[in-house]
Amino acid sequence: MSNAPKVLADTASKYASEAIKFDSQGSRGTAIQKYQQAVDTLLRLAKIHPNYALNKIYLKNAKMYQDRITALQNTISTSENIVEPDSLNDNQQASIVEPLNASYGDVILQEKPNVKWKEVVGLDDAKKALRESITFPSIRPELFPLGWPRGILLYGPPGCGKTILAAAVAAEIDGHFMNVDASTIMAKWLGEAEKNVSKLFGNARQMINDGKSPIIIFIDEVDSLFGKRDQEIGGESRVRNQFLKEMDGVVDKGKNLPLYVIGATNKPWSLDWPFLRRFQKRIHVTLPNLDARTEMLEIYTSSLKLSKYFKLSNLANYFNGYSGSDIRDVCQSVQLKVVSKLFDDDNNLKPDSTPDEITTNDFLEILKKRKPSVSDEMLKAYSDWSDNYKAL
Repeated sequence: MSNAPKVLADTASKYASEAIKFDSQGSRGTAIQKYQQAVDTLLRLAKIHPNYALNKIYLKNAKMYQDRITALQNTISTSENIVEPDSLNDNQQASIVEPLNASYGDVILQEKPNVKWKEVVGLDDAKKALRESITFPSIRPELFPLGWPRGILLYGPPGCGKTILAAAVAAEIDGHFMNVDASTIMAKWLGEAEKNVSKLFGNARQMINDGKSPIIIFIDEVDSLFGKRDQEIGGESRVRNQFLKEMDGVVDKGKNLPLYVIGATNKPWSLDWPFLRRFQKRIHVTLPNLDARTEMLEIYTSSLKLSKYFKLSNLANYFNGYSGSDIRDVCQSVQLKVVSKLFDDDNNLKPDSTPDEITTNDFLEILKKRKPSVSDEMLKAYSDWSDNYKAL
């Protein structure tokens, strides 16, 4: 399995984050629109990639967003105007987000993922760091008398495989994977936040006591929870403080507890220092190198009709600066290009007609129109942040 579906997952996550922001501000009409875009994108992901290992997570999120759409539609009339958040006091803002309260089971997915390391292309440094921090201590804990890292942060550009890395290490140790979306926590747990955060970690400890271990709690978009803020709405501060308290219990007092917290973010510079210092390992998940790009191209083009003169190793050089999701997008666009050419010719609409062979020039034409999703400025920001905070 490649990182291909991540582009759709990242798009859905963007829509969901925007929806949650508008929802918490009282802009319900806009929130409904954004939630629906997130639902549509996740359903499309599941349809296009039915065997993707993380589909269960994404479909659960889609149902959660759809439930929120229904709740919002039941609380507003067709003539209701959008509420301006600046006109509301703290209590009014809290009442707006009150319907977002959800049960623990609505926002936590527990499973045993089936993702192998060989399915994660490239990222050798990140794999090595995760295995040193989680796999080796899980197999031979007696070799680590000083303990080992329990808090691990994965940071880097979107579409580079942070989620699948966490799932793969959980699979390697035959661990239980508890997937938490931080932006969802901030939306759906306000009011019951402290209790449900405590329950999250309490359930993890109980599973360990019941012999179901190790446990990995994976928190995606941790900047939504631990990012720097000028002001906070409702119970955000209490949620954050409870998480920090629970993490302290894992990091400082759980030397022999097979419980790990992995956070993932595209914006590490927005995280508060109190959060960072609880994550002893901070791993930069980078863009794919030349070898990884070549392997990705081999995977993405394996079912395409390529020219006999096509050289993947040469083509990979043109993808410097592209993420795994970007590379998959380009391959898909090339496929659309040659198929569209087939349909443009009415004489080729017979059932047995086939597209032209794909050439290097087809890729180069698409690359002129499809630039990397990560800018040079962003890459420099990741590099600068790593110089100051990376901890392998």
